[in-house]
Amino acid sequence: MSGLVVAGVDGSASSLAAVGAAAEEARRRGAGLRVVHAFLWPAMHVPLGASPLGPPEGGLRTMVEKLVAEAVAHAKSVAPDVEVSGAVVTGEPLTVLEAQSPDAELVVVGSRGMGGFVGLLVGSTAVHLASHGQCPVLAVRETGAADGPVLVGVDGSTAGAKAIDFAFAEASLRGAELVALHSWTSWNAPAPAPQDEKAPYASRPGELGAAEERLLSEALSGQQERYPGVKVRHEVVHGGTREALIEASRTAQLLVVGARGRGGFSGLLLGSVSQAMLHHAHCPVAVVRGDGGKDGDA
Repeated sequence: MSGLVVAGVDGSASSLAAVGAAAEEARRRGAGLRVVHAFLWPAMHVPLGASPLGPPEGGLRTMVEKLVAEAVAHAKSVAPDVEVSGAVVTGEPLTVLEAQSPDAELVVVGSRGMGGFVGLLVGSTAVHLASHGQCPVLAVRETGAADGPVLVGVDGSTAGAKAIDFAFAEASLRGAELVALHSWTSWNAPAPAPQDEKAPYASRPGELGAAEERLLSEALSGQQERYPGVKVRHEVVHGGTREALIEASRTAQLLVVGARGRGGFSGLLLGSVSQAMLHHAHCPVAVVRGDGGKDGDA
């Protein structure tokens, strides 16, 4: 076992899907898998044992231990060669899974867990971990296209390079094509200063598109040498980033985004694009913070 993948489980169908995805991720990496349930009730001083009037196998403690055992069994059925362990950790999910993240290569969670409101498309745990976790976070929303590409959003920011690194590694592990998508509009594309100071500060037709093509190529430079077996397709889209990535995610098996990118405020740990992907993408979403998960952009 060369690494560790952590999956959060709470008994919901969404979290069980996340356990299956985590087992696959651990298999690809040659890593172990730890299935973790955050057990909140002890902190609330709720009786954990069986009721004197109920069956001896009853009680909250027995229930959650059974829940974790079933999730471990599911993981082993998905990836029999992976070493899987289970843990019941006292605490609430946000802090328990964040505490697990420094030892993990990846934390995998469902898009919405037990007790989520119908209108809440992504659970608070996924958003919190994407903002504060110490490793990349994979939120399992819809099932991705099995034969689809790995899709990565590229914005040209320095912090976004971590997301590109992760996307290339995932494409290599999965034997998948990598689609690198960069979108731009006349509002967010950098306009070069004119050579003549008297000229208006604007680009001639075609200049912005060419500049964005260069930005994408420069952001990916060096990666093809590291991953020669990965086929890469460049996509430069004139339009909104959220809309372009959501549409492209329909045919992808995985979408990779940074936590905050170009133009993000320093105090905003999870940007609007990454939040939109967690809510609306049509495939699992990996959020990679710019410093490897310590306090980043992208």
